[in-house]
Amino acid sequence: MQDWLWQTAADLGRGIAAGRIDPVDLCEVYLNAIDAHELTPRIYARVTHDRARAEARAASARATVGQRRSPLDGVPVSWKDLFDTAGVGTEAGTALLAGRVPERDAEVLQVATAMGLVCLGKTHMSEIAFSGLGYNPTTATPPCVNDAQAVAGGSSSGAAASVAFGLAAAAVGSDTGGSVRVPSVWNDLVGLKTTHGRLPLDGSVPLCTAFDTVGPLCRSVEDAAMMLAALEGGQAADLQGAALKGLRFAALQTIVLDDLDATVRDGYATALDKIANAGAEIVPLEVPDLTRAFEMSLALYTADAYANWRDLVEAAPEKMFRQILTRVRGGKDVPAHEYLSHRAELQQIRAAYGRATAGFDAVLCPGAAHLPPKVQRLIDDDAYYVQENLLSLRNTRVGNLMDLASLAVPTGVPSVGLLVNTPPQTEERALRIGAAVEQVLR
Repeated sequence: MQDWLWQTAADLGRGIAAGRIDPVDLCEVYLNAIDAHELTPRIYARVTHDRARAEARAASARATVGQRRSPLDGVPVSWKDLFDTAGVGTEAGTALLAGRVPERDAEVLQVATAMGLVCLGKTHMSEIAFSGLGYNPTTATPPCVNDAQAVAGGSSSGAAASVAFGLAAAAVGSDTGGSVRVPSVWNDLVGLKTTHGRLPLDGSVPLCTAFDTVGPLCRSVEDAAMMLAALEGGQAADLQGAALKGLRFAALQTIVLDDLDATVRDGYATALDKIANAGAEIVPLEVPDLTRAFEMSLALYTADAYANWRDLVEAAPEKMFRQILTRVRGGKDVPAHEYLSHRAELQQIRAAYGRATAGFDAVLCPGAAHLPPKVQRLIDDDAYYVQENLLSLRNTRVGNLMDLASLAVPTGVPSVGLLVNTPPQTEERALRIGAAVEQVLR
């Protein structure tokens, strides 16, 4: 049964369907592992034992009579601590929300529960989700699976750690600037950033309303496809026969290749070679308009965040980690006319990006420019924290600024990932391409 902790969510679902795995037994294996693991306090903010067991019993009963609600009915997953859970604390990694207990589940959790997913608990995260590093001195800093001294990536840091350390079959996180994909990259997972609005945000603690999205962190592309289906109550993308031969990819050059760590640079180059050897055409592509989008992004993000958090922040600023406080307050002095003009200009840049990339099946780039930084240096050096935080989210932010479907896939080099970016509302295309990429990069 301990092998179940490392199987993909899809394989666990197939085991339940075939009668080889009882959801009750599966749930207990995961809960026992969570309760026994020395790193659990740094990964889970709260474990929902009673809820998980009740949901597992219901899943077991459905499986017995052949009435499973989805391919993942009975599979245990974790939830980032910004998704409301009825009667269970949801604090978004901040003392500003200490003791906050919602009365109802987030909408996306309601759908997932109706599809049979089993909720194991709530995972730690960057404070109010406003960091790509995952360092949180207020609550806990989850570990990176590849480096015990490094951060896990944020802001869905505990979500990634729960899967990477065998304490959840999959996880649900949010992605505003890279918060699903950065921790997925650094922990060798698959992470899906969905198009803004594809999955509902009702009942999730907001960061930046214009950019917040929901997405899964998984062990495989197939898992990501099945999790997306479970989160929206639909059917999973068909990944059968996915192949790279004949596909045409753009290798983005603008911004995303600057200041790459040598390990990242080499791992990315090797990944592109493998993709090309599998029959895909790869064309270098510059999109100069992205530079302007990045120039505007600071004002766009901080103004949005400050609008959502101003009252709580200004009532008790001493409760916040200083780096997050400074970042949120950066939006205080952004004039309304500047924010609105930036939003209008961003729409024009999105259209220009769409025209520049229209002839390609997907746009590829490195998942993160660097490897996960050491926790202690982030603590000791404020300037280093700011530098590394901005760098961690740089490549992934292309997907948020351009409102793309974006899939992070491991390259086989520890903590080095590849982004597969496709147009808005084409998650199924990204997943199908990702499945083919996954096969050649294993």
